[in-house]
Amino acid sequence: MSPEMFDTADLIARDAAHHLHSQTDPALILSEGSRIIVRAEGCHVWDSDGRKILDGMAGLWCVNIGYGRAELAEVAAEQMRALPYYNNHFQSAAPPMIALGEKLASLTPEGLDHFAYGCSGSEANDAIVRLTRHYWRRLGKPGKRVFISRTLAYHGSTVAAASLGGMPAMHAMDGVLAEVAHIEHPHWYVNGGDLTVEEYGLKAARALAEKIEELGPENVAAFIAEPVQGAGAVIVPPETYWPEIQRICRHYDILLIADEVICGFGRTGSWFGSQTFGIAPDFMPMAKGISSGYLPVSAVAIHDRVFDVLAAGGYLPHGYTYSGHPTACAVALANIEIMEREGLPGRVRDDIGPYFQAAMQRIADTHPLVGEKRGVGMMAALQLVRDKATREVCTMEDNAAIMTRDTAYANGLIARAIGQSMILSPPLIATHAEVDEMAAILTAALDETAERLRFT
Repeated sequence: MSPEMFDTADLIARDAAHHLHSQTDPALILSEGSRIIVRAEGCHVWDSDGRKILDGMAGLWCVNIGYGRAELAEVAAEQMRALPYYNNHFQSAAPPMIALGEKLASLTPEGLDHFAYGCSGSEANDAIVRLTRHYWRRLGKPGKRVFISRTLAYHGSTVAAASLGGMPAMHAMDGVLAEVAHIEHPHWYVNGGDLTVEEYGLKAARALAEKIEELGPENVAAFIAEPVQGAGAVIVPPETYWPEIQRICRHYDILLIADEVICGFGRTGSWFGSQTFGIAPDFMPMAKGISSGYLPVSAVAIHDRVFDVLAAGGYLPHGYTYSGHPTACAVALANIEIMEREGLPGRVRDDIGPYFQAAMQRIADTHPLVGEKRGVGMMAALQLVRDKATREVCTMEDNAAIMTRDTAYANGLIARAIGQSMILSPPLIATHAEVDEMAAILTAALDETAERLRFT
């Protein structure tokens, strides 16, 4: 498509007139307008003015197989011709729902053999709240209703999922549900003080036991956490963290929920982050990479030990109109088949992931504005700092991350600013040359920010 096909000013005006954007200040849309993206291929998108832009965020952490896969369009069209939609209520099913469940059971950690479908990670986590409480009621423990999560967690933006998350801005908008509590996110660089990384990992994990004791084990239903906190700025916990978390959950008889919405489908170098970090969850919500964002679909993996209790409880009043949408399930299945055929999780583990992490580490080692590189597989964060020696991070008033993000975009790279960290999470198909290009553009943007701030 040539830029002559689009009237950018007209599109911006019409967008501002009628569209309430997600996660955006409406005043910016009204005053500055939106960026109009019109097509994509591989790791690039094009705007309505014809600019080619390298997408370092894979959309929203989701376009794992890259853009422009005609095979998925063909699968969607074929399924829509045969059966565009049917529900899974009242003992109904369609072949794509069945096939996707079989495929997921073959990929997920042992015991996760049953799946409840939805359209988003938010819906998946909302479903888990209800299913978890129903599970405990079935076991004669109706008082176990409280969920424990972490600060800077992200679990979605429905009322329940936003409460499960730990994002201050989302809580400021609507508060937090009464039966949700939070503990510290396990970020050693910011929170670790004089402790070693290993010592801090245990301290951060043991905050869960302290919170359970405070609330009363008889009141706590579950602990929910991402293997790596994505939207919290790619916080990778110390190696000592997850084993201790699991020990505590089993000791206090609470369910463990590993939120795989970002980490799942190859991003950490395994099919799921739970496999990368040795987590054995009771529930595992997934979305995003399940279809590489080509259609909205999510699933909740349910462990056999939980499913057996739910299945013995009679009628289950839960589900959505689009649970198991046949076309979405068919596209998700085809997306997974592409990932298998091209060996993308293994490529992330053995090739492009290490190459990407090394490129980000070189920036952290050499740039005065970067104090820490965090990451695993194809997700990474660079912590922006005032002083590398003292681990003094930039402040929101410094605005370093936003400056860097905007400069990078002007130079042809979509990166994300979260807090005072720069985030990249590119498609799993990115080439070495594209990683090099991302690193070069990001370095130049950091140089410009450092020059403007002049901390050193």
